[in-house]
Amino acid sequence: MKEIIKKRSNVFAHNCVKLAVELPKSRLGNHIEGQLIRCSTSVAANYRAACLGQSKRAFISKLGIVIEEADESIFWLEFLRDEGLGTDTYFAQVLKEAKELTSIFIASRITALKNLNQQ
Repeated sequence: MKEIIKKRSNVFAHNCVKLAVELPKSRLGNHIEGQLIRCSTSVAANYRAACLGQSKRAFISKLGIVIEEADESIFWLEFLRDEGLGTDTYFAQVLKEAKELTSIFIASRITALKNLNQQ
């Protein structure tokens, strides 16, 4: 399962980068471009790091970062939508994937915490 989520988070990051670089070259577009690229690529990078964790506590800690970055990705994608800059089907699919990945990361962290507490 971890390999599937690694792949999905990587594809998600690439899709966000593709959306970001197509934004209008304006003050707002440039700002959101940078923010979306940073947080979405951080999701993929930090999830990979979480999977390499030395301990269950390290995994849980890294997942917390992943969740925060995924939620920030959702924020910027929703902001784009609300500004009328994200209206096509491709954009909607990327936003949907952001929400699904965030739910998966939250569930994984809850499970990992339960397992840690049962030891």
